[in-house]
Amino acid sequence: MQIAPDIQLPSLPEVTLRALEACHQDESYRRISDIVSADTALVSRILALANSALYGPVAEIRSIDQALLRLGTRRFHTLVLTAALRQILYELGADQWQQLRDFWRHSLTTALTARALATLTRYPEPDQAFMLGMLHNVGELIALKTPPGDTQQYYFDHQADIAAALVSSWGLGPMAADAMRYQQAMPTEIRDAGHLVKLISLATRLALSDAAGIAAAGTIFGLNEELTREINRRIDQEVSGMAESLGIPLSDEYDASHSNQKLKQTILKQAMANQALDLSPLRGNAQEYLAATVNSLTLITGLPALYFSQAGDGLTLLSASNGDIPDLSVASGPATSVLTEAFSTGDALCLEERSPTVLDRQLLSLLKTPSLVAIPVKGNEECAGVFVVGTDKENSAQTEELGRLFSEKLSQALTTMLSGADGQDNIEAELAREAIRRQVHEVSNPLTIIRQYIYQLRTRLDDDEVLQELDVIRDELDRAGDLLLQISRTPEHDSTGSTGSCNLNDELRILRDLLEDSLFSGEDKSLELELCDEPTDVAVSGAVIRQVVINLVRNAAESLVDGGNVSIHTLAPVWQSGKTWVELEIADTGNGIPAEVRKNLFSPVRSTKGKGHSGLGLSVVKQLIDDMEGIINCRTGRGGTAFRILFPSAANKKNDDE
Repeated sequence: MQIAPDIQLPSLPEVTLRALEACHQDESYRRISDIVSADTALVSRILALANSALYGPVAEIRSIDQALLRLGTRRFHTLVLTAALRQILYELGADQWQQLRDFWRHSLTTALTARALATLTRYPEPDQAFMLGMLHNVGELIALKTPPGDTQQYYFDHQADIAAALVSSWGLGPMAADAMRYQQAMPTEIRDAGHLVKLISLATRLALSDAAGIAAAGTIFGLNEELTREINRRIDQEVSGMAESLGIPLSDEYDASHSNQKLKQTILKQAMANQALDLSPLRGNAQEYLAATVNSLTLITGLPALYFSQAGDGLTLLSASNGDIPDLSVASGPATSVLTEAFSTGDALCLEERSPTVLDRQLLSLLKTPSLVAIPVKGNEECAGVFVVGTDKENSAQTEELGRLFSEKLSQALTTMLSGADGQDNIEAELAREAIRRQVHEVSNPLTIIRQYIYQLRTRLDDDEVLQELDVIRDELDRAGDLLLQISRTPEHDSTGSTGSCNLNDELRILRDLLEDSLFSGEDKSLELELCDEPTDVAVSGAVIRQVVINLVRNAAESLVDGGNVSIHTLAPVWQSGKTWVELEIADTGNGIPAEVRKNLFSPVRSTKGKGHSGLGLSVVKQLIDDMEGIINCRTGRGGTAFRILFPSAANKKNDDE
């Protein structure tokens, strides 16, 4: 029985609610990824979309993070909202909700166990093991939403084959499909199977916390009983912690009706906020537009509202939904009233039990309500003004929630207005960029194949003259690849000068797929990206970053004659010589740079690619680093080579301006 790759599956409403909340609160990418990764239905949807025709032919997906990066933030947020909309259509009975909760606990336990075993047994990609642990019993989830009968029973009886087929359709590769297909094989049958097959099979057994799983751990990986039980204990604690953070009770009784109702209300409020904005089309200047939306805010809250615009060093009442507008201008500081504090902090505030200031009392008089909520609205990261909504103490929290949603949607529209582009232009521009990226990827594929053939030819030939000619061809292919990368970038990032600024982590995420496709397509070489959570804004243009990284990573990859790993790490902030820096380290596990090359490391010399790092690329890198007044150093030996670069932080320029 064939199953569509983009099949829609149910999630626990608590997970969907938390994912929506994280997106709307602009929580960190890592936190949102952790929430979504803990749900089989959301993981399935992400993988189906990331492997869709929209992205053209793509490399094998090795982790959930890789799929999320391929989607991008905007599509990811849209996916979560779409999943939430579909979620409210599922009307499950009490028994089905119980089964869904138990399914969630088992799949998460299996995934966490698979990742722990991968780390313990030195499998190079623990995140891949986690992802497959989440997906191993997806057939059961399909069965849960299927009416009782032969079809449902088929899904229950063929879970391994269903998971294998879906994993293949999502582009996770043949080894991942085998891990799904042979997950129920006997431990004695898989002792000499692939590492990934053994990880998933053992993880599914240990998730059951029975004696058979303990015995299987000894058979498959030689793990003793004490260690295996400790793994089980820690995973149980981790699952309980995750359930508690999401508000999912793990007791025998589970009733999702309250959470499902809350999810429906959340989606309804968001739809109301979107619809209200449609009633106030973009026209005039920013403040005129904001003033006109005060009636829309009243429409969705049912409460009177005022709008104060920023005017110089103060705030001026610009519009009201409940009558004439008095002449009222106030200083924006000191921030003692609810209005001025909301403006200065950028956070929505309720009067609630606070002792009202004179300004608070004036606003209550204008609104004719016992309490109020102040909601700031941003435009291009700055507070453009503040809405003040009249309410009572009992409903202030709900008023704040609706107002905050409205403000978020309004801020997005305002940012678009201030950037000088309307929504349709943005959509068309995004589609154009996607088309260019797909075309560039199509061109990159044959270039990669040609490059691999050149490498194979070099190993077969002994003629130095022919080898030099092949090196010239390879260098020209590299240059063509660099030009393609430039074409695929958006215009605002195409500056080729040494001035400008960019976010180092963002540039590295974009480069990763290109580098993996062109330099790490074989099984013997791998690329790892480990990015810090702190801001990595540097006073360097994106074009320069790309030139430096491509040169260093290419050298590192070509030094791995017998295979190995290249890792890219970032660290921020770094303090040195009275300045703030952002650190980039590119390291490999090759044999190190030969002594004759180290003597003139950053000078143009004859290339020795395949034996170490050298050639014109390093001299170009050194010149670029010197031009930006950065710092570069190198350590090398039998254990490999690492280049450490300190890029000047954008914070230095900001401090100088102040």
